[in-house]
Amino acid sequence: MQFRRFGNKYFVRIDRGEEIMASLKKFCEDEKITLAEVKALGAIDDFNVGLFDVDEKKYHRNHFAFPAEIVSLWGTITTKDGEFYSHIHMSAGDKDGHVFGGHLNTARVSATCEMIVEVSEGTVERKFNEEVGLNLFEFLD
Repeated sequence: MQFRRFGNKYFVRIDRGEEIMASLKKFCEDEKITLAEVKALGAIDDFNVGLFDVDEKKYHRNHFAFPAEIVSLWGTITTKDGEFYSHIHMSAGDKDGHVFGGHLNTARVSATCEMIVEVSEGTVERKFNEEVGLNLFEFLD
C-alpha cells in the first residue's frame, strides 16, 4: 500500500494480493484517523459481503471468488470503545455485468484498489443498539 495526503484527503493505493479491510484498518491506525469517509474502486478476485436482517438480528454472509470490478465502495470510519471501527459497503461486477454486494467483510485486490479517505476533525463513537441489533452512531456532546 502507498498513499499521499493532500489537505484532509488521502489518496491510497492498495496493491495486488492485499486485503482491503485489513489494509484500511492498518492505514487508519498508523495515521491516527478516527473519523473519515472512504470511497474506492478497483479490481478484486475474492470477496465476502453480507446483509444484516434486522428482524432476525442475524447476519448473512456471501463469498465470491472470481475476477470482479469494484463498482462502488463507500463507507465511514468511526470509533467503538475508542478503537478503529469501519462500516463499508461494496458492490462488484463480474465479466457478464452481474453485480453482487453488501456490507464488506473482506476483499482481495487482484490488480489495484484506488481509495480516497477524506478525514474530518473530531470523533463519532459507536454504541450497540438493542432494538436494531447494530452499532450505531452515538453523538457525545
